[in-house]
Amino acid sequence: MPSDPLRALTTALTDLGGQRVWSLIVSVFGDLAQAEASAIDGPVLSAIMTAMDVRPEAIRVALHRLRNDGWITSQKSGRTSRHSLTAHGRAETIAAAKRIYAGPDDMPTHWQIILTEGADPDQRARIVAEGYTALTSRVFAGPQDARVPGDALLLRGDRVPHWLKAQLTPARLIADYENLHLILTRIDAELPEGSDLSPLEVAILRCLIVHNWRRLVLKHPDLPAVLYTDAWRAHDCRALVSKLLHRFPRPGLATLLEEPRASTSQRGRI
Repeated sequence: MPSDPLRALTTALTDLGGQRVWSLIVSVFGDLAQAEASAIDGPVLSAIMTAMDVRPEAIRVALHRLRNDGWITSQKSGRTSRHSLTAHGRAETIAAAKRIYAGPDDMPTHWQIILTEGADPDQRARIVAEGYTALTSRVFAGPQDARVPGDALLLRGDRVPHWLKAQLTPARLIADYENLHLILTRIDAELPEGSDLSPLEVAILRCLIVHNWRRLVLKHPDLPAVLYTDAWRAHDCRALVSKLLHRFPRPGLATLLEEPRASTSQRGRI
């Protein structure tokens, strides 16, 4: 085991790719400061982002972008800036959280196929927004509890042929999920229950897990696991994300800059 297992694991998470600074900050606020009255002080945000190897100038540029996009608002409190989600940013974050934080038991298990009369692009967009995946311009597969348009033919799913699984499995994301699964499995093994992490370390670990999970899970609908090939590890990743976030509960913002407790272990700090 490395002398600094936490550092090795967080580095592995940051090395996965897709680590745009503004997107990392969205993940930080989504996990730590989603509540309406929550705000993150500048020094706290800097401590979190610096531990993710983000330079101060990159943090400033990303915050500027998020303010311009209406996601973040910043106010001065003495010499300290306080950052919080806007009403728009909070609404978008809460909407995404339903999928990001859903556990394995929340996932659909049964499926259905619908056939529409026409191939209207606007109707197609509405159907996809309901959680379906298009098989053709008029045929869609989705979870059994997804809404069925009034003019659609409904077919209940039973046996799933391999060709259908292959068509529904997003090939572009298979390797990304496999890589994330490998790292989540390492975290599960190397940071067991009772690991002595400071609140700041917990915040960093959680935010990196959430960020890497979020950037994949929001790119596709949640279909029952039976509709995917064996190469698809998204459902395994969801189980590990849920398990690890439960193991390392969200710390209070006020605790993040507290001095870590004395420990007899030789574990390094981030």
